[in-house]
Amino acid sequence: MTISVSANPANIQLAAKLLRQGKLVAIPTETVYGLGADAKNPEAVKRIFAAKGRPAHHPLIVHIPDKAALTDWAIEIPETAWKLAERFWPGPLTIVLKKHPDVPMEVTGGQNTVALRVPNHPVALSLLKVFGGGVAAPSANRFCRISPTQASHVEEELGDKVDMILDGGACVVGLESTIVDLSGNQPRLLRSGQISKTEIEQVLQISLEIPEKDAQIHAPGRMEVHYAPITTTYLCSAEQIKVIQKGFAFKHVHKLGVIAYSDAVKPDENSELVRMSANQERYAHDLYGKLRDLDKPAIDMILVEQPPQSEVWQAVNERLSKAATKFSLRTDTDFEQNDSEELKTILGWLDAVLRLAC
Repeated sequence: MTISVSANPANIQLAAKLLRQGKLVAIPTETVYGLGADAKNPEAVKRIFAAKGRPAHHPLIVHIPDKAALTDWAIEIPETAWKLAERFWPGPLTIVLKKHPDVPMEVTGGQNTVALRVPNHPVALSLLKVFGGGVAAPSANRFCRISPTQASHVEEELGDKVDMILDGGACVVGLESTIVDLSGNQPRLLRSGQISKTEIEQVLQISLEIPEKDAQIHAPGRMEVHYAPITTTYLCSAEQIKVIQKGFAFKHVHKLGVIAYSDAVKPDENSELVRMSANQERYAHDLYGKLRDLDKPAIDMILVEQPPQSEVWQAVNERLSKAATKFSLRTDTDFEQNDSEELKTILGWLDAVLRLAC
């Protein structure tokens, strides 16, 4: 297994050397850890896809050192791109533009567009400066699984598939970047992130189009299932969680993992409860790490309390909607009254779910 190393100047120099040799280096950013390769080296880029088990048609984000480097990677750059770069870079915003002819098709998934961003992390920026080029770096995890926000997560996920892991500490943001497509006539929001739709629209003075969920768009984070634990995970209301906890109490044999931000969800002996912050930024920062903590053999099922449905929570809700399954369940069941028919229905439902979870 590859062991992470401190992101000191000497190791950053070594990481740049490895990238030039076509090797893979896991790098910290403010969003999540990325699995980096020289974006101008097609064979190195192919190693990213092999390490992650990622489909070759799924494009990668290229990390660049500053906004001036846009012209090295894109053509026909609209004024809107320069406005967003001026306002949000370095930062958790990815801009999709028409690609420069020198950009390998392996990076873009065979498309004529390229996704670019300047990360807001001192280690990533130092590496990009020393390396002197663009680094293709999707999240450093197996495809569609929980993104890594610490160096140890990369070790757990990829082991010796990566040649070096630069340990830059825990990621500050904890969710992937917002993605805006400026390659066409109408700006489109392809993925939500810390930078909101409203913030972008205020800079551009243009409304962002939001593609339909089933639109055939190849972009990071557009898979129907993504950011997902191995353990079956459900997105529920607080009342639904209470009903399921009561049902599990009757089974006596199973263990629930529960992620909740409200006081309405209480701990019990059959649940491992993770209490999250009601502050969106803190919640986003902690989410992937907490999902990882519960994604273990001792847990039969993970229940996540549905966060508020507001724009500030859009990025969190988007991730959870891809990581978990929503379902309908009556919440007025009173197990105290021991209604045998209702109890039989609930426990039958639980048995069905647990069979799927095994």
